[in-house]
Amino acid sequence: MEKLIDDHTHGMMMHNSSDGGMTRMNHRKMMMHMTFFWGSNTQILFSGWPGTRTGMYVLALIAVFMLAFMVEGISHSRLTKSGSIHHVTAGLVQTLLHALRVGLAYLVMLAIMSFNGGVFLAAVAGHSLGFFLFGSR
Repeated sequence: MEKLIDDHTHGMMMHNSSDGGMTRMNHRKMMMHMTFFWGSNTQILFSGWPGTRTGMYVLALIAVFMLAFMVEGISHSRLTKSGSIHHVTAGLVQTLLHALRVGLAYLVMLAIMSFNGGVFLAAVAGHSLGFFLFGSR
């Protein structure tokens, strides 16, 4: 079966190549912003989160801020810089920290892709404060 989008009715059609017929599939409309917007009614990372409650939106902004802050902390970590650690152990620790940093950075990127202005500002503020505390001399 092949999926086709019906632009006129905003529905999804399934094309069955065996009999040449078309079948309509009903589904909920999902709105996805493609420009920045302001407001606490958004979805960040998970379906239905933070929802419509302002308190949950603030919690989501704090979570995005902390994720970005942790990315900078890990990026400038000096855990494996000492000479007393065995080279293989240091390599494994560096690899694990790198994987954690990349994973957190991708989560921040996905949160920013909600196109919510508050989420964008929280991510930039988290990266900025993290760099100020861990990266600047």
